[in-house]
Amino acid sequence: MTPSNAPLQLENSTLLIDAGYVAGEWVRKSQSNKTFEVLNPSTGTVLATLPDMGRGEVKAAIDAAHTAQKDWAKKTGKERGAVLRTLYDLMVANVDDLAAILTAEMGKPLAEAKGEILYGASYVEWFAEEAKRISGDIIPGHQPDKRIMVLKQPVGVVASITPWNFPNAMMARKLAPALAVGCSFVAKPSELTPLSALAMALLGEQAGLPKGLFSLITTTASADVGKEFCANPKVRKLTFTGSTSVGKILMRQSADQVMKTSMELGGNAPFIVFNDADLDEAVEGAMISKYRNNGQTCVCANRLYVQSGVYDAFAEKLVAAVKAINVGDGFDDEVNAGPLINEGAVAKVKEHIADATSQGAKVAIGGRPHKRGGTFFEPTVLTGVTRDMKIASEETFGPVAPLFKFETVDDVIEQANDTEFGLASYFYANDLSQVWKVTEALEYGMVGVNTGLISTEVAPFGGIKQSGQGREGSKFGVEDYLEMKYVCLGGIPS
Repeated sequence: MTPSNAPLQLENSTLLIDAGYVAGEWVRKSQSNKTFEVLNPSTGTVLATLPDMGRGEVKAAIDAAHTAQKDWAKKTGKERGAVLRTLYDLMVANVDDLAAILTAEMGKPLAEAKGEILYGASYVEWFAEEAKRISGDIIPGHQPDKRIMVLKQPVGVVASITPWNFPNAMMARKLAPALAVGCSFVAKPSELTPLSALAMALLGEQAGLPKGLFSLITTTASADVGKEFCANPKVRKLTFTGSTSVGKILMRQSADQVMKTSMELGGNAPFIVFNDADLDEAVEGAMISKYRNNGQTCVCANRLYVQSGVYDAFAEKLVAAVKAINVGDGFDDEVNAGPLINEGAVAKVKEHIADATSQGAKVAIGGRPHKRGGTFFEPTVLTGVTRDMKIASEETFGPVAPLFKFETVDDVIEQANDTEFGLASYFYANDLSQVWKVTEALEYGMVGVNTGLISTEVAPFGGIKQSGQGREGSKFGVEDYLEMKYVCLGGIPS
């Protein structure tokens, strides 16, 4: 264990990097000479000071990526996959150090951070294998002297913008399929958590990624970088994970180029418990879904609907489980909930609780900033929550479980779907006919049935409605990085 006030201790100290990575070069001074600090949200300690880059560095990175992509695309899938496999091996070999960096910059408990590193690495391994399986098609011809082929080719330069809550996994889920099919990659991680991405860039360099193929922009000028990504004609695809409001801005900006985009946006996940559910399993699933990463995930349960027959029993069991959560510094033993990312996150959680309680909701446990101070917050359960409260329509992104009571299947389906979002959903039930009905009726890209943990590299991750477009992971995950080309071969003698 590293004491919370001690310098970050790594077995491989080179993984903690104080530079950006542009066109194959480590850059410690930005063109503007501006810098920004990366802080530990648990202690306020400065972890690194990084160059605050702008559109000049972004253009240089895109130019290099445009050049490097041509030769990378000429390599066989097996050759590209071998490099990615080496990157996977390096991530696994350095998992402890990568987890320590992640905990330091983001705050999540060390065991959870290690789980994220291995989760991110699983995407690199998966797409290393998929690199050999990019297949086209042969279509029966429409005339005797013609043959029809369909080719799959890489889109070219990919621009990526990722959030702070999963700084390793979000990067890996986008980088791996792009590189697997023959694209190049220019990334902008969150300015709050860029160190995990920089460590991955170093490992990518060591794995054998060609110079210029992968660049990483460190910056606080998110809007300017986004504009360059969308306006630069050498960028052929933008992949973004973040809020729906920012995703809409990027989609508008990229429309002038009719740019290929994939968007993983906000969520407002329902978690439904029916009368016939196994309550112990439902509570376990709720704890995983709601309180993992302290509620700071796009797929976490935001609205917990419990049928009237088991409402009180479920609430009692959930409160008992929440009491066992140990809040503290992510490096401390036994801690399973770290701080919220910043004061803005705390303010939103407080706002949602205040709004709910002012309209009749009751705090069953928690409800206040934690006695540790800073951005720590007590894990919270609210009962008596109704659909006219803010927490019913807005994503909280914090450790608050609001319990709604419902009576019928049709009623809860209507309430669960009453949102512009459609990312993840969950429900617990044992009646097979009910399972099928609810699964088919929920308007979400992902449905967890009798489980609160659905993320895996082998399944397509993504949403519908205003939660985004495109999928990450699985055999479908490469499609967003490919173009389809139809070839008609004529002049073939019959």
